[in-house]
Amino acid sequence: MRLDSKYFDRIRTRRKREQEPEQAPPSCQWDGCDKKGVHRAPVGRNAEGQFFLFCFEHVKDYNKGYNYFSGLSDGEIARYQKEAITGHRPTWTVGVNKSAKDSPLQSDMRSGSYRVRDPFGFVNGTKSNGPRFPEQRKLKTLEAKAFDTMGLEASATSSEIKSRYKELVKKHHPDANGGDRGSEERFRAVIQAYQLLKQNGFC
Repeated sequence: MRLDSKYFDRIRTRRKREQEPEQAPPSCQWDGCDKKGVHRAPVGRNAEGQFFLFCFEHVKDYNKGYNYFSGLSDGEIARYQKEAITGHRPTWTVGVNKSAKDSPLQSDMRSGSYRVRDPFGFVNGTKSNGPRFPEQRKLKTLEAKAFDTMGLEASATSSEIKSRYKELVKKHHPDANGGDRGSEERFRAVIQAYQLLKQNGFC
């Protein structure tokens, strides 16, 4: 590298910035205190983002007596808490807007009925030539086992399931079976089967 090259004239370097003297931390804002105020404490309601600066001892004292809701009545505090759930933004009940009320979600029409043409009446059950066959419920394995435990057909109605359950419970209840272990097992199986059918909407 040659130091007398013409290219050295075009090289520029940044000037070193003069280091700014570090500012001393502000003093504590507590009356009569001259310690360093390095701990922030919130000013209060309607002054969000503003802070007092206190020393460690005085920020503890300030926080012990700090109350964000000071000056508010119980009703105003309850209202604030309720509005805080939605982030203090306005809300409306479902269906207040006309556009929302007329939407398919709020409509009385069944889903898809306004899109599907049904000239033969298969969907609505209005076919003129002959009665509609009742739809068979497709049972899952546990549901089929529950019907079998109860001694019922898959087409049993809700009232039939309930009456059969009452009949079996009376028959196999420990107070009525005279201490028969097999009857107790049957009693448990009937209760489990009924609960499964009830949870799945059969009764």
